[in-house]
Parts: sequence; C-alpha cells; structure tokens
Amino acid sequence: MIKVGIAGASGYAGNELVRILMQHPEVEIKKMSAHSSAGKRFDELYENYRDINEMTCGALNMEEMAEECDVVFMALPHGVASKAVTPEILEKTVVIDFGADFRLKNADIYEKWYGVKHEGRNLLDDAVYGLCEVNRDIIKGKRLIANPGCYTTCSILSLRPLVAEGVIDPDTIIVDAKSGVSGAGRGLALANMFDECNESVKAYKIASHRHTPEIEEQLGYAAGRDITISFTPHLIPMNRGILATCYASLVKSLSYNDVRDIYEKHYGKEYFIRLTKEGVFPETRWVKGSNFVDIGFKIDNRTGRIVVVGAIDNLVKGAAGQAVQNMNIVFGFDEKTGLKFPPIFPA
Repeated sequence: MIKVGIAGASGYAGNELVRILMQHPEVEIKKMSAHSSAGKRFDELYENYRDINEMTCGALNMEEMAEECDVVFMALPHGVASKAVTPEILEKTVVIDFGADFRLKNADIYEKWYGVKHEGRNLLDDAVYGLCEVNRDIIKGKRLIANPGCYTTCSILSLRPLVAEGVIDPDTIIVDAKSGVSGAGRGLALANMFDECNESVKAYKIASHRHTPEIEEQLGYAAGRDITISFTPHLIPMNRGILATCYASLVKSLSYNDVRDIYEKHYGKEYFIRLTKEGVFPETRWVKGSNFVDIGFKIDNRTGRIVVVGAIDNLVKGAAGQAVQNMNIVFGFDEKTGLKFPPIFPA
C-alpha cells in the first residue's frame, strides 16, 4: 500500500481524485488539505461521501505531507506548485501537479501566458510531462509529474499520430473545443452561474487561452519543429466533458484505411484510447465518468483537410484519472489499476 496526500481535495478535480483513489486497491489516503475549508470533514464538503469518507481536511503543509506520504497530488491552481515544491520535498515524496507550473519547459513562455512569476525554474529539467500514452517510458521513476491540462490531453492525443507521421501540415491546425462548466472549477464566478451559462454557448479567451502553448509544445515535439496553431475554447451548459474538433490540411491524398492504420500504429495497444467506427464520431456522453479518450475522423476530400474529433471527461482523463494513471506508472502498478470502470450512461 502506498500512502497518498491530496492537496486541494475540495475542488472538483480533487473530489474526483478521492472517488477514484478510494477504489484503488494499492492506496491509502493519508492526508487531505482544503485551503478555504480547512478543519471541515470531507463529507461536509461533499454530502455524497456521507458514511463513506469522514476524513478532516487540513491546511496545506507540504513538508508534513511529504514526510507522511509516498505521493502528493496537487489539485491546485497554477502558481502554487512552483512555490511549494522544492528539491527537499522531492527527496521525500513524488509530486503529481494538476496545475500548469511544470508543463512548459520554457519558464518565460509560462510567465507570458499565465502572468505570474515562475518560482521553480530549477526544477523544470526534473519534471516530466505526464501524458501517459506518449511519455510512459520517461514517467517511470520520476519524482515530479506535470499532469497535462484537459483541453490539451484531448487535443494532443487526437492529433499527435497525424503530426508524428507527417501527413498533415501542422501549421494549418485549428482546434475548436467545447468544455462543460466543471472545467472552470468550484469557485463562485458570475459567468458560471446557471442563469449565465444555461441555454447558451460561448467562445472565450479567443487567441489567448493558456493551453495553447502546451498543445503547441507537445505537438511540436511530434513534428520535430516549432508549430503554431489556432485554438478556441467554448463553454457548454453541461456538467462535464470535452469535445475537441480539430482541422488540418493533408499533405497528400489518404484513404480512410490509410489514416486508420496510422492511429492503430500509435494507439492500437492503448487500453484508454478508443477509435470509433467509420462514420461514428465521439460524443461526451460515451466517455463521461471514465478515463477513456474516444477519437474519430473524417477526410474532407473537397477541401483536402481532415477533421478529427476527440472526447474525454475533463475531470477524469483530463485531470484525476490521468493523474492516477501517472501514479500507477511511477510505482510500477498496472496502468489500469483503479481506473478500469466503464463510462456512466445515462448521467
């Protein structure tokens, strides 16, 4: 059994992490923190845990968590981990950070997009980007894992095989993505209130969303050069889920089977990545509550482009589920441990 600490247990991603870890046969949740709810029991924060989880959430104390836990999940906003995580902390525990602090290798780019000073530049070389299906071999044995963002997980996994095989022009990539309201977190905000977002769809942070450089950096590794994409997120009035519709120009004529073979080459042995049948395209309801990524595509011969559609649950594969998958890799468990549950439907 490994002992686990959860920093930020009161948020939606933290709550989802608790739900998953309580089903994990190799885990004991040792400590939980909740900044604004310190001193409260977890079942006070989430009534669905009544008689199931009565642990008391404390204030964040990284030194104490590191001493008592084999791994600490930081389900906290950007800017926290770069201050709290130190070489001394990493000598004592593994850290899996849900925030963006260690996702980008260039701290100057991070500071430009996130508007805060990066306090952990000395640890950037030690961090590994925790996109499990791509980086599992370098995740093994690492002490600092940067859990990818939700939009980025869906977008990168949807497009990466095509970029890696050089069959699309990466500078023509357009990602049009939609997210449920839980992606904005549990905090109170006018834009996320029921009357403000129900019966409406809106684009936001056009040409300025912070996940843009993360997608560009990771797809750039696959392309072997720097690339620039257009990324536009949208808010959809549903609780959870992400659908990314991605467009790119093909560099040569390809059949459906040609493209299918490319995806099978990269993902054919991946349990959590499912390719839809020809003519069937992903829907968020088919992945809700699960760690699966569904991917489908259509070649548009009229325009010479390909349209790729990806769907994930933003709180599971886009956050807590992928974090547990990373933990499983680091500690040598089967990647599916604690995660082998089907999507919820209807929900």
